[in-house]
Amino acid sequence: MLTDKMHQALNDQLQAEFFSAYLYLSMAAYFEDEGLEGMANWMTIQFQEEQTHAMKFYRYIIERGGRVELQALEKPQKDWPSPLAVFEEAFEHEKMISGRINDLAELAIAEKDHATHNMLQWFIAEQVEEEAAVDTIVNQLKMVGDQGHGLFMIDREMRGRTFVDETQGE
Repeated sequence: MLTDKMHQALNDQLQAEFFSAYLYLSMAAYFEDEGLEGMANWMTIQFQEEQTHAMKFYRYIIERGGRVELQALEKPQKDWPSPLAVFEEAFEHEKMISGRINDLAELAIAEKDHATHNMLQWFIAEQVEEEAAVDTIVNQLKMVGDQGHGLFMIDREMRGRTFVDETQGE
C-alpha cells in the first residue's frame, strides 16, 4: 500500500513522463518540418520510450493499490533555433527528469517504501543511459555545427534507431 505522499508523488511523475513524451513528439514534428527525417525518427522513438515509462508508473500505482490520477499536460515548445538547441533542451529535460526520479527514491526511503525504492532503481539506471545518449548527440552537433555534411551524416545515422520496449519482460 502506498502512503498518501508517495501516491501523490508517483502520480506527479506519471504526468512528468507523459509530458516528456509530448515534448519529444513536438521535437519530432519540428525535425519533420526541417526535413531532418533521421532526427525526427530519433525523437519519435524517444516519444515511444517515454510513453512506456509513463505506463510503467501507471501499472505500478495500480499494482500498489493506488488510484491513477491523470493531470493536464502543458503545451510543449514547438520551435527551436537549431537542431543543436533541440538536443540541448532534451539534455536539460533528461537531467530534470533524473532529478525527479532521485527525489522519488529519497521519498521512498523516507517513507520506508522499499518496494517503490526497488522499482525506481530501474528508472535511475535508465536515466543514466538517457542522459548519456543525448549528451553524445549534443557533443556531435557541437563538433559539426548545424549545417552541411556533418549534420547530414548525423541525421542519416539517426534513421536507423528502432523502438525496443525495455519495460517488457519484467
